Amino acid sequence: MVSLSDLGELRVIHIMERALGTSRRTVVSFGDDISAVRVHGGKIAVLKTDMLVGSTDLPPGMTLRQAAWKAVVANVSDLAAKGVRPLAGLVALGLPRSLRRSDIEQLARGLSEAAKAYKFPIVGGDTNESCDLTISIALFAITNAKKLILRTGARAGDLVAVTGEFGSSSAALRAVLEHEERPGKLQRDLYRALYSPRAQLDLGLRLAASGTITSSIDSSDGLAWSLHQLSESSQLGIVVENVPVSNAAMDFARRYRLRALDLALYGGEEYELIVTVNPRKFQKAFRAANGHLKQIGYVTRGFRGVRIKHGRSMMPVKKKGWEHFKN
Repeated sequence: MVSLSDLGELRVIHIMERALGTSRRTVVSFGDDISAVRVHGGKIAVLKTDMLVGSTDLPPGMTLRQAAWKAVVANVSDLAAKGVRPLAGLVALGLPRSLRRSDIEQLARGLSEAAKAYKFPIVGGDTNESCDLTISIALFAITNAKKLILRTGARAGDLVAVTGEFGSSSAALRAVLEHEERPGKLQRDLYRALYSPRAQLDLGLRLAASGTITSSIDSSDGLAWSLHQLSESSQLGIVVENVPVSNAAMDFARRYRLRALDLALYGGEEYELIVTVNPRKFQKAFRAANGHLKQIGYVTRGFRGVRIKHGRSMMPVKKKGWEHFKN
């Protein structure tokens, strides 16, 4: 018998897709991070849902307030990659009976703070008793069909760029799980990435409005995994020339004799944007992002997948990152 651990999340999604089919009103099929359907007048409704489950998604030491914040950020980040601002949200909570009133107040505070930070109201939802904490967020937005940025638009010759640095969240999770001691400032920098992530919504909106972006994805499943997703969606190869590793991750790697590049490539929970950019429009994109855009490589023909340059040679980047039921 084939188990969920044999299938993995992606094959589960494919099974669902075959069973459910598509509608003529569907703009974005299964496999992207958002869904969209045509409504009227060239407009589309953009829908996003994602859930956080206590036993698999909460690192040790994360408070319920931080968990609620993170659940919202995870959803907003996928809309940011599409260049869409959420208009409203719903929240469904699965709550263990053991929680106290103060716990519920912390959850409510985290949800409220995140919704205010990204300027949309949470207008309703559902609650139920559950064996494990579950926070499921659903977001709704409206945009013009021509303005939606998907995973599929990359072209050979496009530049690949990111909105930030990588490795801090991965290093922080390792530190927490393995109880490694860290000096004060390093600890603060790492913990901020793990417990207080930020979605790059404003940058996503600016980049989309600039007309320079051909495809986009957020990096929450890990930089390497997300680059592979862009490669598969465009059916082209990606060459990585440099990876921006955070100073905190490099310091951590030196202290514990780890490879900083591995922390940056194969971590996750870092809600940066990975975009492909028309090379003639890169400077325009750079200005639209207020300088928060770093070229890391380019899109090419001739192979599928992701490779990284080492001097004159290129090495394959493993398709490794977070996938439910397998990790």
